[in-house]
Amino acid sequence: MDILKLLDKSNCRQCGKPTCLAFAVAVVNGQKSLEDCPKLADETVNRYLTNTAVPTPPEREVDGSLELLTKKLAAIDLAAAARRLGATFSDGRLTLKCLGKDFSVDALGNSTTELHVHQWIVMPILNYIIDGAGIPASGNWVSFRELKGGKARYPLFEQRCESPCKRLADADTRLFEDIVCLFGKPVEDDLSAHVSLVLTPLPRLPILIRYWKAEDGLESNLSFLFDSAATKNLNIESIYILGTGLVLMFERIALAHGLNPEGVI
Repeated sequence: MDILKLLDKSNCRQCGKPTCLAFAVAVVNGQKSLEDCPKLADETVNRYLTNTAVPTPPEREVDGSLELLTKKLAAIDLAAAARRLGATFSDGRLTLKCLGKDFSVDALGNSTTELHVHQWIVMPILNYIIDGAGIPASGNWVSFRELKGGKARYPLFEQRCESPCKRLADADTRLFEDIVCLFGKPVEDDLSAHVSLVLTPLPRLPILIRYWKAEDGLESNLSFLFDSAATKNLNIESIYILGTGLVLMFERIALAHGLNPEGVI
């Protein structure tokens, strides 16, 4: 609401959002910055940014970390990492499966893949290669907050991952299911979820997405579940980044089909 008070409420859409309220929400969620509003004076923006902690847009948060990971990658033995992770190594490149597709990387961090991935996906992959123990999945599903170190980080995970994903599913459940099916496989669910799919963004790191529509007076609900051994193969911060990166992919595909994250066609 503090951000909304700065705006002229004209709903001009020049920022790419349908309303000023949607723009304010996007700023809070890190999807937009105040500078994206063409009607805000620079003085107003600078004063607000000086006095208020506005979340950094997701794409900017990982730039420095990605550079650091690339340097770490150059210092490890990729052939040994491939053996540890059950990946393959050939011609100086380690290759593993990401969402069912080959992802290859060399010691300089140069990667090739059939997927249109962005840095929020690349960063967890590099962390997985550098530090992953290669522990097989346990088959036991747990929530993000139940993972080691997940409880303290859950509010941000819920804001950046589960909530925007639920908005997509609420807006068009069939389209949401079609999008997620591009990367995962439906599974039978004894909890009667309307959508239940398993993604495998990294080997031995499956993710179960469950979604229930609103009905019988109950609100809709969406949850991400992880294998209980997940943090042995990827640290909790990278799991958060991976989940958020997947949702960014879903949102971009939804936008291409005329559906925005706020559910406005």
